Amino acid sequence: MDRFLVKGAVGGLKRRMEQEQTGGGPAGLAEEEGNSKEKHRRAAPGNGVDLAGLSWRHIRAEGLDCDYTVLFGKAEADQIFQELEKEVEYFTAPAGAWVCGTASRLAHEDSGYKDGQDHIGEHRDDERELAPGSPIASVSFGACRDFFFRHKDSRGKHPSRRLAVVSLQLAHGSLLMMNHPTNTHWYHSLPVRKKVLAPRVNLTFRKILPTTK
Repeated sequence: MDRFLVKGAVGGLKRRMEQEQTGGGPAGLAEEEGNSKEKHRRAAPGNGVDLAGLSWRHIRAEGLDCDYTVLFGKAEADQIFQELEKEVEYFTAPAGAWVCGTASRLAHEDSGYKDGQDHIGEHRDDERELAPGSPIASVSFGACRDFFFRHKDSRGKHPSRRLAVVSLQLAHGSLLMMNHPTNTHWYHSLPVRKKVLAPRVNLTFRKILPTTK
């Protein structure tokens, strides 16, 4: 999997993510409509958003609590995406987290996907340094990609239960907040999409515990 280090243009994103985490976030939002018996549910990406008053979509299932919005308008998202493509250094590394500044209150992991062939399988973020109960923020630029959530009890050939897969599309300039306890009960993935030919850049922000010496 291709990973990259961002030399610049991330400071503003970090500040915005810190504001989202400390500013109360989207509260009192209604549960997304849908039949709990459906085998597959899809949340459509949002359109233009007033950054002064973001319009949030709340996605909820058993043990799953997520908030989705379009954080950047198209022009701003295009500019950030172009800057990221200029300032990144691609290299090949084994699958796993590449976290910058783990002693910071908010750290980020950067993932690059050249096209729809690049993907990531079902997993949970289980780094030891993650602050318990803290949300995980994912900002997407470039190609719109499907994103799946599967409950831990519904995995494998002989699952103990059959809960509906929850899916949504991560649009250009969008923000997905995975709130507690989502990461405890649900695995997430970015599946292969052969028809997607454009690249995608994802910035994941996590609250990290200070390193003890």
